[in-house]
Amino acid sequence: MSTFTILLGGDLIRTPLLDRQVEGSRVIAADAGIGHARILGLTPELWVGDFDSVPADLPDDLASVPRKVFPAEKDMTDGELAIAAALERGATSLVLAGAFGGKRADHAFLHLALGVRLAEEGTKVLLTSGAQEGVPLLPGKARFDYAGGTLFSILGFSDLSGLTVTGAQWLLNHVDVAFGSSLTISNAVKGRLEIALGHGRALLLAHPYPLPES
Repeated sequence: MSTFTILLGGDLIRTPLLDRQVEGSRVIAADAGIGHARILGLTPELWVGDFDSVPADLPDDLASVPRKVFPAEKDMTDGELAIAAALERGATSLVLAGAFGGKRADHAFLHLALGVRLAEEGTKVLLTSGAQEGVPLLPGKARFDYAGGTLFSILGFSDLSGLTVTGAQWLLNHVDVAFGSSLTISNAVKGRLEIALGHGRALLLAHPYPLPES
């Protein structure tokens, strides 16, 4: 398996879990995502985008990363271009670091939807901010090793059918969930979390490293 970490422009904190997830991976930065390379102690092999959001005062090793420059008027976001570059280099697994938050809600939504689409096409995908992470849910069964009490939600990108959730505070048994329903928001792990999905598009959003309340 060839794992690439894609550095996106959303929120990111460094955690021991994130360090383990990106360890040994190849790295590509998308425009402002190069700033996360400094946080994580990584040096990308490629930096792509239109370079309209380059952080100031980059150290020499990051400023000299090979660039692939695109015009500002283009049909793909910088993040999607970075993902495409990774797939061209043989990526079979992607860690999308900085996939949540940031200044652009439209980009954050795209990362979630794109993660689901890539998973459907056979690429393993993890979306993360260090504090929270997303895993696309495909029809079938999936098991997760989150600690007891970990907060999670299931985000539906369509109507869902045959959804079963075990190992959680709130159990579901082969239920149908309408698109836009809040039924699967704010659950908590209680045991070994298992999710089975009959049909639909969804993403598990978990909070394995909760931040202190502000």
